[in-house]
Amino acid sequence: METIRIWVEEMIGMTGLTGDAVPFVRHVVLALVAILLATLAGLVCRKLLVPVVLKLTARTEARWDDVLFNERVLVSACHIVPAIVVWQLLPLVFYQFPTVRELVTRATAIYITVMAVRTSFVFINSFRDLDEGRRSSRKQYFYSFMGVLKILMALIATIIVVSILIDRDPIKLFAGLGATSAVLMLVFQDTIKGLVAGIRLTSNDMLHVGDWITVQKAGANGIVEEMTLTTVKIRNFDNTIITVTPQTLVDDSFQNWIGMQQSEGRRVNRRVYYDFRGIRLIDANLRSQLVEKGYFKETDIKEGDVNMTLYRRYLEHYLKAHPLVNADMTLMVRQLEATQSGLPVEFYFFLKEKTWVEYERQLAEILDYIYAITPDFGLLVYEQYPEQRGN
Repeated sequence: METIRIWVEEMIGMTGLTGDAVPFVRHVVLALVAILLATLAGLVCRKLLVPVVLKLTARTEARWDDVLFNERVLVSACHIVPAIVVWQLLPLVFYQFPTVRELVTRATAIYITVMAVRTSFVFINSFRDLDEGRRSSRKQYFYSFMGVLKILMALIATIIVVSILIDRDPIKLFAGLGATSAVLMLVFQDTIKGLVAGIRLTSNDMLHVGDWITVQKAGANGIVEEMTLTTVKIRNFDNTIITVTPQTLVDDSFQNWIGMQQSEGRRVNRRVYYDFRGIRLIDANLRSQLVEKGYFKETDIKEGDVNMTLYRRYLEHYLKAHPLVNADMTLMVRQLEATQSGLPVEFYFFLKEKTWVEYERQLAEILDYIYAITPDFGLLVYEQYPEQRGN
């Protein structure tokens, strides 16, 4: 650095400049040299070092180095290099102006601190790219820890910046945090609550990224896209995004469909109401009709059988034999308590298909068949007609 200063003075001497203008010109030239060197260092870092590191990481079979040392992290780190060069050259540039040197030194120190924290944030966020699909509880703990680490780093950086501005030892400022802990807890109360709630969610294996959940209070029904200390982002099936806090999920109830997604079938629980006037004993005509259409054999229908009984018996057999229904899971066609709106019959079974669109299509086909054969058993689906009014 001393060599640079001597070289600049020699260059000024060669121009023949004398008098009071010499110190001013010297400092201007030294400042320009410092800026030039800092800019050159930044260009070398971005244009030379970054491509070299990216090529080295690309040659390895491991994926973690490609993610952690990605272009965003390296470019962000390169922004610190020019400031370090300026920091080293400041004593040379402003050696005759201590006040200016002190101000510029503080500004440079603040810039280095801010950019270092920014680079750390980018580095920490790069861990998200290592996430593949559904997170385990261990992964979610790690992501929660990263959020806490970012908060601590921001807090430490703030204290360091303040200490630089007021020219005080940052250790003394850290020692004074005990007196301001109540204020800090008030400021970060949502973050603290979110951290505790997030730990409860993950420790009890209640929620992961990729889960399908329903939060009735928030009007959310979709896939969890992101979990942080303070927010849980849910993409509804209409592609709207709803953000709720982990505290909301812990305090209130929510429905997680992961059990259904991992099971061997998706439940169907439908009720159909039948008109009481259609329920009757089997007569000769109805018996022959059921035998003709292949619902039962002649020997399967006994004297005194009721059409509703045969109807439930046939549909239960139909569902067990249906290729779309998982017959190994709970399956029943049962009669519920009579109501003023007819006799409810509940169809309870599980479809093998769990994807929403295909599930609804298969369910509709089965129910269409159930409705279609109802008249063959002499039964009527209950319909409530408006009251007849006289003219």
